[in-house]
Amino acid sequence: MSSASQRATLMGLLAIVLWSTSVGMIRSISELLGATGGAALLYSTSALFLCVARGVPKIRQFPPVYLWFGGLLFVSYEICLALAIGLANSRSQSLELGMINYLWPCLTILLAIPLNQQQYRPWLWPGLALSLLGIIWVMKGDSAWTPTLLWHNILSNPLAYGLAFTAALLWGLYNNITKRYAGGKSGVTLFFIVTALVLWLKFALTQTPVPLQFSPRALIEVLFMGASTAIAYSAWNSGIQHGNLTLLATASYFTPVLSTLLAALWLQLTPSVSFWQGVAMVTSGSLICWLATRNLP
Repeated sequence: MSSASQRATLMGLLAIVLWSTSVGMIRSISELLGATGGAALLYSTSALFLCVARGVPKIRQFPPVYLWFGGLLFVSYEICLALAIGLANSRSQSLELGMINYLWPCLTILLAIPLNQQQYRPWLWPGLALSLLGIIWVMKGDSAWTPTLLWHNILSNPLAYGLAFTAALLWGLYNNITKRYAGGKSGVTLFFIVTALVLWLKFALTQTPVPLQFSPRALIEVLFMGASTAIAYSAWNSGIQHGNLTLLATASYFTPVLSTLLAALWLQLTPSVSFWQGVAMVTSGSLICWLATRNLP
């Protein structure tokens, strides 16, 4: 591997690390600024940094299906994920909701079968089942699992759990639509701008919005998240174009582990043994699904 390729690969790995800070940072910002207001400010800052890093997007350059349908999926995903984590009843629950989001790698492959005629090997299905079992394992905590326990857990915050599951499905759809219709274009900057506008509209229409109470910590976290988002997307683009794609693809499937670790450190949580077991199941299931589609015609 050449030095240029090594640098590009390191840039791609940096992007994975930065993306892994999202769950912890979104939760922290939501606690400081409110779920909707915090998310609106966060995506506005991210959009600004992306415009500086990648330029102002030109709408006419995007294929129509990707622009409208892909854009709708992207914006809906970002809003669902941010609000799910922000509306969690506790920091511990925000980790659960963040982990549900990481069902998207398996769902991306599953949806690719009808949408993009993805070929697969039979062990795709055990991989998907293992990831789903991992989510159940995460949600059960240290208790003995029963369907009643799982249902009561969801009913404790149905909106947040519904948003998290919806987010995973939306991102799986977005990935497939992007592959099929984007034509090599990336509308991330434009989609972030629209996400911010929609969140500000929701904030303005809320009857009793949580007031934005700025503090040095809130501003630092928002600026960090905005800058890290711009850096991550730029670094990932460099990595997949010039780096070791196989290594980066494999490393990306360990994002749930890194995300949980960083969120736990930032939010000062100690996940239970069963939570880590669930994380391992989700990660292993995603890897099995990915391997089930590798090197096929």
